[in-house]
Amino acid sequence: MSTPEIVILSLVVVLLLVAAAFLVRRRRSHDLRSRFGPEYERAVEERGGSRAAEAQLAEREKRVRHYRLTALGAEERQRFALAWRKLQAQFVDNPKAATTEADALIGRVMSARGYPEGEFDRRLEDLSVDHAEAVQNYRAAHEVALRHARGEAGTEDMRQAMIGYRTLFDDLVGEAPETRRLAS
Repeated sequence: MSTPEIVILSLVVVLLLVAAAFLVRRRRSHDLRSRFGPEYERAVEERGGSRAAEAQLAEREKRVRHYRLTALGAEERQRFALAWRKLQAQFVDNPKAATTEADALIGRVMSARGYPEGEFDRRLEDLSVDHAEAVQNYRAAHEVALRHARGEAGTEDMRQAMIGYRTLFDDLVGEAPETRRLAS
């Protein structure tokens, strides 16, 4: 082969490698966007770009993969469902206490499923891996709980928070993330 042919062949190989890297990155972005939904956009906004956001979301996935997440047994599901029904009944007479207790119940369900205890932001990140849609409701509900603690949330706000908590509660009390991953 002549020198010009080697140069041209080398350029073609480099271009193919660049194109392949671009396609792999694009596919990864698409997969993360699909999996995390609105949480993807939020991460991009918080991190100032898709590259940093995607690295953070991939780290979340890696971290959560090491947890021993399990489905709740029938008895646990019944116990948590009963606790939720009591909260809903309590809401009529004491919306503030019911909303506060709903947040705590979510924490107990998470622990029973195998999520580690921790600060709200870390728990939210962990949940976003397998419960991306419900996590948006959880974030909004938690914000209402914080506003309630400052005396800034009304009864309608707390009702909306209970709906948000219920969405995540139903998601957590349902099937195991491993089952969901295998189905998709």
